[in-house]
Amino acid sequence: MTTNASALYADLSLTLSEAGAGRPVLVLHGGGGPATVAGLAQHISRTAHTITPVHPGWDGTRRPAWLTGIDDLAVAYLHLLRDRRLRDVLVVGSSLGGWIAAEMAVRDSAGSITGLVLVDAVGVQVEMEPVTDFFALDARGVAEHSWHDPDRYYVDPAGLPAEELARRQANMATMRILAGDPYMHDPTLLRRLGQVQVPSLLLWGESDRIVTPAYGAAYADAFGDGRLEVVPKAGHLPQIEQPETTFALIDAHLRELGDPSDQQ
Repeated sequence: MTTNASALYADLSLTLSEAGAGRPVLVLHGGGGPATVAGLAQHISRTAHTITPVHPGWDGTRRPAWLTGIDDLAVAYLHLLRDRRLRDVLVVGSSLGGWIAAEMAVRDSAGSITGLVLVDAVGVQVEMEPVTDFFALDARGVAEHSWHDPDRYYVDPAGLPAEELARRQANMATMRILAGDPYMHDPTLLRRLGQVQVPSLLLWGESDRIVTPAYGAAYADAFGDGRLEVVPKAGHLPQIEQPETTFALIDAHLRELGDPSDQQ
């Protein structure tokens, strides 16, 4: 675990986990926090150099007062790639992290990003397929909307230690600030995705009721080079519920992107 101070923002420090070697892969977590992509990052690190930030405001990290939108995070992470002089970057984002990845791609004037993987991402507005109001759900409702097998993954908040409950509540408070209004989307993002020509894989749990596979299909169609793959028997976090299938699809996407050294 290392802390990196962005050269652009003196008051922004990013908490990063790094592992592996090879093509750089930026792994972006969703509202559930870094633990939701830990296994995914560990898998990718077998063949690539993974960089997994904790978004400012999650898990007790500091969020500067000016950082109030997903676009702010997207710009900060693009500057991280620039400051590190990283090229041929694959950005993998889960849920809210997928939204950040999409916002990064439309702003990537330097061409640092050469591939995307969005896993059950939010971030766009699709007519007739609204994003479920996560904040209006109780714990049981979250489980029912998020998992193919909700009984397996449901956690009763009453049984959580006080510090874990406080962590989750603080994470949700940060998510409200960054993505609460307009709720879980940028009204202009969908129409801007056509300018993103890098290969973009969208992975979707077939049982996701936060953002449905139909929402994912519209998202994929908006990219210049987008493709949807639906993961059976999975909900909003297929990397947890069906890791083998999810990892295999990501591995295949990495192989299709090729070895950056072969393109030099």
